[in-house]
Amino acid sequence: MSGQVIFIDDEAAIRQAVQQWLELSGFSVRSCATAREALGLIDRDFAGVVISDVRMPDIDGLSLLERLVAIDTDLPVIMVTGHGDVPMAVQALHQGAYDFIEKPFTPERLLDSVRRAQDKRRLVCENRQLRDQFARSGRIESQLLGVSRAMQTLRRQVLELAGTDVNILIRGETGSGKELVARSLHDFSRRADGPFVALNCAAIPETIFESELFGHESGAFTGAQGKRIGRIEHAAGGTLFLDEVESMPLAQQVKLLRVLQEKTLERLGSNRSIEVDLRVISAAKPDLLDEVRGGRFREDLLYRLNVAELRIPPLRERREDIPLLFEHFAVRAAQRHSREAPPPSPAQLAHLLGHDWPGNVRELINAAERHALGLTASTAPAVAPSVGDQSLSAQMEAFEARCLHNALLQCRGNITEVMALLQVPRRTLNEKMQRHGLSRSDYRPTDSDDD
Repeated sequence: MSGQVIFIDDEAAIRQAVQQWLELSGFSVRSCATAREALGLIDRDFAGVVISDVRMPDIDGLSLLERLVAIDTDLPVIMVTGHGDVPMAVQALHQGAYDFIEKPFTPERLLDSVRRAQDKRRLVCENRQLRDQFARSGRIESQLLGVSRAMQTLRRQVLELAGTDVNILIRGETGSGKELVARSLHDFSRRADGPFVALNCAAIPETIFESELFGHESGAFTGAQGKRIGRIEHAAGGTLFLDEVESMPLAQQVKLLRVLQEKTLERLGSNRSIEVDLRVISAAKPDLLDEVRGGRFREDLLYRLNVAELRIPPLRERREDIPLLFEHFAVRAAQRHSREAPPPSPAQLAHLLGHDWPGNVRELINAAERHALGLTASTAPAVAPSVGDQSLSAQMEAFEARCLHNALLQCRGNITEVMALLQVPRRTLNEKMQRHGLSRSDYRPTDSDDD
């Protein structure tokens, strides 16, 4: 297919002839007898071309053009009329028409105009998509911080999966940021305007789990004095995040499976089915397949929840991110306490880079808070790192990656400025950036060349 075309004309014979010409040339054509019918098919995301007659009942072509320009100023609209004159053509072009063709016209004349208009529209749509991707990429980097390859991969996977509506299982150790990743999946999805409802399955007593998840009617059990909307129903139109899903009681796993299959639920004490439209993101520390083998988790529910899987790397596997994260959390903590956050000393940085961080980011946040409060003696981890983790080369590699990241941020990806700032030749800089997985395109506001 060469592209999409909407053709509007109140004469059936002309609609049929033009549709045949265009379809024989590879276009997908939708014919409309009125402008009002066509307006219901067009929005800013329409990726094709509009061809419209001028003289039509109800809404004429020039009025339609005015409405289409209000929807999208870059939408190519070709005006066709048998009553055209120079003033009308000038008015149409002045209002934003892409071209003006007088009847009778040859198929070749129309096809030439449509092809040129479709080429323009394709470029506009591609540029918008690139700008949207750049904007999303910049925003997610402020949510999921890190310069390591592992974090770059995670951000890319989050953006790819956010655009789908599949259920996702997040794997990661305690404190690694599973809820933050779930929130990012929601924020960059089409459900972003809907609710994000989080439930920690390990924190809910089994006796009230069903009511918490599915809700209840008044009088459903002793103490149920009023109707209650459950977490699933509350998340309708948005995202339900089930943290520590491995802790969900088996009896409730069966009921959740039915909700995911039928897309309906029944409140406790009710026989009425309620339709729910939601996406479920789950998080677990253990391998759920091991839980299935141990009889603690239903295999059929696992396959419903784990359509796609994301793994969050522990902090010890992305040590080059530690200085950036520590600085970010220290500044944030200092702002809360109306203080200035001093930069970590070389000795403190060595301790940070050498520690194993069993509590992951949550433990790092705690260390950053103590540092911001001036408790420098407590900033160093209490547990001494292993000799291998304290190697000078590993610490220097992480520190070098941090310096390069800061310079690229400061210079907005301008390589010439980075070379001058760090006083390194181009070849050396390229080699170091490649080794640390850094790309200047991740730091530049546009795709234009800068040197």
